[in-house]
Amino acid sequence: MVAGTSVTDLPDDRGDVLPPVLPVDRRVKQGGWLFLLSLLVFFVATLLLYALYAISRSDDPLKLVPLPKTFLVSTVCLIVISFLVHAATRTVRRDRFRTTGWLLGISTAAAVVFTVVQCLAMTEILLGPATFQGPGRGVAGMVVVLAILHALHVLGGIIALGIVAARSAIGLYDHERHWPVDFAAHYWHFLDLVWLCMIVTFWLTTGGFGF
Repeated sequence: MVAGTSVTDLPDDRGDVLPPVLPVDRRVKQGGWLFLLSLLVFFVATLLLYALYAISRSDDPLKLVPLPKTFLVSTVCLIVISFLVHAATRTVRRDRFRTTGWLLGISTAAAVVFTVVQCLAMTEILLGPATFQGPGRGVAGMVVVLAILHALHVLGGIIALGIVAARSAIGLYDHERHWPVDFAAHYWHFLDLVWLCMIVTFWLTTGGFGF
């Protein structure tokens, strides 16, 4: 090795100087995956507890009150968000900074819409008959609690999306530095999966959507 030449500045076989190798902070990635794993364990345990409680109330007719159809609207919103953020991971790898910023910005706006729709759905449940009469109110209450827990994680995702969108808009990510965009996509795919599991569990343990 030539004195004063770093490993990242060595010439290749043709004599050209190779670009610097960017360091990869593996601890950040490992921390991100551990964070998602801990959330997965939390939501799986919570859903199992809810399912057991709902089964124990299977003889209560008020438990069969239909779910608000706005849950279906919010589900569509969540799937759209997941698709848009995933598309952003593709565009950032092609150094399409403006497109990436737009995709992340639209995803942030859609996430706000999702939160508003979820609030409307939870309000509909709280003002419904199952909340005020009979033991079925426990099932309805747990549906709302689970939806709120999910919505709180969505709020965290909105903040993260906003930050990543702003940083992407000024060109801080490219085809070599894009882990925050990837993690945002992983996080929203996770929220998508959790909500789909929730909505199926709600469907099976309540009156469904009336059709």
